Amino acid sequence: MLRGRYYVLVILVFCWLLTSMNVEKASAAQGNAGEGSGKVSKQSADVSSGNGLTVMSGKTGAQQLEQAAEALYGYVLEGDVMKVRQETEEISRIIVSSSFEGMTSVEGINALSGVIMDLKAAVASAKVSQQQLEATATRLRLAANSLNQPGQPIWLQYYKLIREDLNAMEQSGATNDLAGWKTAVERLQGRYENIRPAVIVSRKPEVVNTFDSWLSYAAGIPSSSQKIERARLLEIVSYGQDTVRVMFGKEKDEPALSVPLASQEFGIWGGLAAGFIIAVLAYAGYRKYRGENQNFKPI
Repeated sequence: MLRGRYYVLVILVFCWLLTSMNVEKASAAQGNAGEGSGKVSKQSADVSSGNGLTVMSGKTGAQQLEQAAEALYGYVLEGDVMKVRQETEEISRIIVSSSFEGMTSVEGINALSGVIMDLKAAVASAKVSQQQLEATATRLRLAANSLNQPGQPIWLQYYKLIREDLNAMEQSGATNDLAGWKTAVERLQGRYENIRPAVIVSRKPEVVNTFDSWLSYAAGIPSSSQKIERARLLEIVSYGQDTVRVMFGKEKDEPALSVPLASQEFGIWGGLAAGFIIAVLAYAGYRKYRGENQNFKPI
């Protein structure tokens, strides 16, 4: 009789656990639906404005900005100045009507605005310079991509090229060849100028300031009135290599393995249910063992 009540109690508790899990899932789904509805409402608010200006969310604006920058870059390579001017106006409209708050820093927004101002000045010139247009379009394309795809921006592909320039500086420093040092630094400056707005968009200001200071100091070595020893030149290069690794996110090795996370589908209730089942099985085995010992009577 007692055993029958025990099994009934076990079944009732297990049913309660399953019911609680279903209620939790339903509540989570309802919460996600409400959150999604809130996002839709927010986006609707973002695209409506009383003054007739279409205001876009940051993500939408970043996507449109990258698409426009890609199109402009293609027109520049084709030499179609008329379409370059039209696309420049479209880019200006996107910048004015978008809010990038939370996607980049104030310095990042200023860097984007600065590139667009340079682009406007280049296309408004009486004699348009193809070389200047290509350089400005490249900086804008990389910066827009960095804003829209911060996880894996294109400018990270410059790491190998910049490492080559640092290696050239190291070789020049080892032989105290200041002419070779100057050539390597100037090449590094040119490459860094292309990616600098993109770096500002996706990196902290102090990271950018640190590399800027180092590059400025390294560029002034050949014109220094004092002779710089070989050991000092190699020390300067070493510091630059460390700074570049930080800027490109190469300062640490990612672990190959990680501790697996608990399944999000069941959460804490799944763990409780599994523990409860194990406890029930263990207790049932104990009761069976105890009953067999009590029923045994020696002859």
